[in-house]
Amino acid sequence: MSSEKKYWKSAEQLEDNSPLVESLEQNEFADHIPSDEFLGDEENLEGTQTSRRDFLKYVGFSTAAASLAACEGPVVKSIPYVVQPERIIPGVADFYATTIADGFDFASVLVKTREGRPIKIDNNKVSNGPSAGKARVHASVLDLYDIQRIQNPQIENRDVTWTEFFSSLEADLKFNAEKKTYLLTQTFASPSTDKLIKEFQEQYPNVVHIVYDTVSDEAALDAFQAKYGYRALPNYDFSKSEMIVSVGADFLGDWQGGGFDSGYSKSRVPKDGKMSRHIQFEANMSLTGANADKRVPVKPSLQKKIVVEIYNQIVGRVASTNFSDALQIHVDNAITQLKSKSSKSIFVTGLQSLEAQAMALEINESLGSEVLNLENPRLIRQGQNSKIKTLISEANAGNVGVLMIAGVNPVYSLPNSDEFVAALGNINTTVGFSMKKDETASRCKYIAATPHFLESWGDVRFTKKDYSLIQPTIQPLFNTKQFEDCLLKLTGNSSKYYEYVKTNFKSTFDGLSWNQSLHDGSFSIDMEIPKAKEIFTVDFSSGARKLMSKSDAEGFELTLYTKTSLGDGRQANNPWLQEMPDPITRTSWDNYVTMSKVDAEALGLTNTNVANGALNGNFLVVSLGDKKISKLPVIIQPGQAPGSIGIALGYGKTESIQEEMQVGVNAFPLYNDFDVNQNVTVEAVDGIHEFACVQLHHTMMGRRDIVKETTLEIFNTKDREHWNAVPKVSLNHKEVEVTSPDVDLWDEFDRSVGHHFNLSIDLNSCTGCGACVIACHSENNVPVVGKSEIRKSRDMHWLRIDRYYSSEETIVEDYDKKNNISGLTSAINTYGELEVASEEDVQVIFQPVMCQHCNHAPCETVCPVAASAHGRQGQNHMTYNRCVGTRYCANNCPYKVRRFNWFLYNQNDEFDYHMNNDLGRMVLNPDVTVRSRGVMEKCSMCIQKTQKTILDAKREGRVIEDGEFHTACSAACDNGAMSFGDINDKESVVYKQTQDDRMYHLLEYLGTKPNVMYHTKVRNTTEA
Repeated sequence: MSSEKKYWKSAEQLEDNSPLVESLEQNEFADHIPSDEFLGDEENLEGTQTSRRDFLKYVGFSTAAASLAACEGPVVKSIPYVVQPERIIPGVADFYATTIADGFDFASVLVKTREGRPIKIDNNKVSNGPSAGKARVHASVLDLYDIQRIQNPQIENRDVTWTEFFSSLEADLKFNAEKKTYLLTQTFASPSTDKLIKEFQEQYPNVVHIVYDTVSDEAALDAFQAKYGYRALPNYDFSKSEMIVSVGADFLGDWQGGGFDSGYSKSRVPKDGKMSRHIQFEANMSLTGANADKRVPVKPSLQKKIVVEIYNQIVGRVASTNFSDALQIHVDNAITQLKSKSSKSIFVTGLQSLEAQAMALEINESLGSEVLNLENPRLIRQGQNSKIKTLISEANAGNVGVLMIAGVNPVYSLPNSDEFVAALGNINTTVGFSMKKDETASRCKYIAATPHFLESWGDVRFTKKDYSLIQPTIQPLFNTKQFEDCLLKLTGNSSKYYEYVKTNFKSTFDGLSWNQSLHDGSFSIDMEIPKAKEIFTVDFSSGARKLMSKSDAEGFELTLYTKTSLGDGRQANNPWLQEMPDPITRTSWDNYVTMSKVDAEALGLTNTNVANGALNGNFLVVSLGDKKISKLPVIIQPGQAPGSIGIALGYGKTESIQEEMQVGVNAFPLYNDFDVNQNVTVEAVDGIHEFACVQLHHTMMGRRDIVKETTLEIFNTKDREHWNAVPKVSLNHKEVEVTSPDVDLWDEFDRSVGHHFNLSIDLNSCTGCGACVIACHSENNVPVVGKSEIRKSRDMHWLRIDRYYSSEETIVEDYDKKNNISGLTSAINTYGELEVASEEDVQVIFQPVMCQHCNHAPCETVCPVAASAHGRQGQNHMTYNRCVGTRYCANNCPYKVRRFNWFLYNQNDEFDYHMNNDLGRMVLNPDVTVRSRGVMEKCSMCIQKTQKTILDAKREGRVIEDGEFHTACSAACDNGAMSFGDINDKESVVYKQTQDDRMYHLLEYLGTKPNVMYHTKVRNTTEA
């Protein structure tokens, strides 16, 4: 049978008879509706006897009057083409393959442009390279239209011409020729840029190049170099895995560049009775831990011991370890299962320790892991952050004449930022190559305004075999030059970087077509990686002692991490990412301290929900030596290891950041020695912090069959009726499945003619990453409402990803308790125990929810003006200019997926985000209307995309093939969690998914007959 565990969104729901939860479950709108704005004098109106019909007439008239007034809108002047470009057809989109490579995120992408404007970024399905930081990649198009971008080169804070810029800079380079010139850059992973930097060093022999990664993987790079002789990161194909053990590695997040989730999801779908098993040891509740079959919360000091113990039992004994009896059982079970799957198993760790990373490589070699791909290692991290200490000491000694900084912001992100700023004062000439006048660039003498990647040329080497090209999709918006073009100018090379990249391509990849490679965006060819000059070895015995030397330290153990939304903070001025709820905490517009309930209670810290459901919390001061981070708010996080805390990096930026997005606290000062794990002390301080948390918004709790799950064993041995039964209702005193036409209240629509669209969502494949949320924002012009509105439950996301916690550590325990019930007293006691949710050994399920496009839609029957109606292709339509905002549809929707547009978010100073400036509005999709206030809006199943596909096929006189139809969310998800298509095509993937035994509909017992289907979550609880 399917699981009947209690699922909960927030700790508030565990309180017995909570009036707040009951209110939120019953009331769609938590705040008082400002009816006086719509109905005039509220006092006089309430004193009259107004019928419901009169009320609707009154609202209808006032809305019509407002619409007439709106017809006299402002005139926006546009300049038509004098000579229309051949390739541009007004109203028809063009697509370009290019690459994002900003030093943190690397991905091959497809860019949609309209009339020369990039408006949407999708995954490039042709590329074999990683698709890392998916939400950030999809949101990066908005950074192109950031009003905080610097628009001209500057010298000492004044705009200059490029001629003056280079003339002055070349003079300074010559003047400082006797001293060292340091070039501090991001990881470019670019063959052409690497070659150009070497040519620059030949021109200026005093140049020293340091590669700096904001979040360092130097330990893993060093370990790989020590074992294999060249500098790279190991690559992994999780689709080949049958057993995964991770110690502190958030490989579904940003660990080692990310992009592993697609392969992981493939191994997690039951096929032929098999799926991979995943065990996670970690302190913070991470995205990876939330997806694990077994998650064991342990502090970082214990994680180091676990790595040593796994090495002891698989490779060879190097040190003695000691664990509690319970933890020893978990560790032994993990090791036994790794051994049992041998070549189909993989071990990974996120500990920033050379010894731990070297041990991981040895463990996988002993297992003979096929998941570890040594033939095609990753090159997207090349940082040697430890060399920055040398730069600082050299500058303080007066040996540095010039410092050139490209693609990084060390003043913000270095843990010893104060030392770096002081060192800048000892350098004669400082140059910042930057898109923004950020914390570092603002302290430089020279600022070279650089373009966005969508305005640039380049090449990228993701791995040993996988390459990608960067091409501009728009002319530069401002007076900018690429870093590489600047280097060409400084080396006396008169060619453009485009010509340089093309020439380098033709000389390096003889036989490949430049035009075809540029069209595809990527290509594969096996090229050798140069051997490292420095050779060293790792002593595992002393390494093991070193790993365990700092265990069980006093105070709290901190784990720093990056969110899937904001990453390392370079996109902090992006409102889409700021408003994207964190997959785990469901909180936006903030970073915070995550802490276990046990520790919070000991410190007297609480999280409380106010009357409208908004979450509040207390503050902590976090100290590391003489460094203090004051007033960090606390979120009590189920699953957090006691004795540990977590803080997200990437927040607290202030330079070149709009005031609305200057949120959170900068945690980089705690990133001591570029290690994410630190021993810190904490102190509770007075004050209440207001979170923008959507935990309780649009809640469906209290209803049955929200999420369904079962175990792999039950899935393989029991009939579907046992674990995924279709709900039944009584008809003439007989039980009939709710899907039967005999129990319908309405006549069925004729679905046999034309297309009938369905969306399939596999709960096993969905990792909760949130890429679909940002893609929906981008495609459908979804507005950003800001923190204060989020707190009032007024978020406008058309698509949300609900995160549910479960009641018991394992489903088996639930079953055992229920099966052992005997008698009324036993039943009362046992069911009472099942209602008490575990907060430490918690399991998590992610469930994307959008409009379900019900064939028997409750919203359609209650709309008094027929604004909500059903289309013959299965979509539930929303006619905005008919809607009068009664919100009956939202109250009648059991899925809580309709959003009321409370305000005019476009060109409104109260919402100063991208829609409030001419540059930001360039990202808007002209195929989708920008809604005004007072209407309901929701998922349209991207009807503009489906209709374009139909019209294109009709114009070309051909049949539409399966896979051509897609929505923004299904196109963004390369995990296979979302599939979209026509179920009238019996050969389509989505039709076959309707026949799958795991398929069910959300709240199916209501009889709404949705066109969105879900697939039951299956957990592999099988121990070796």
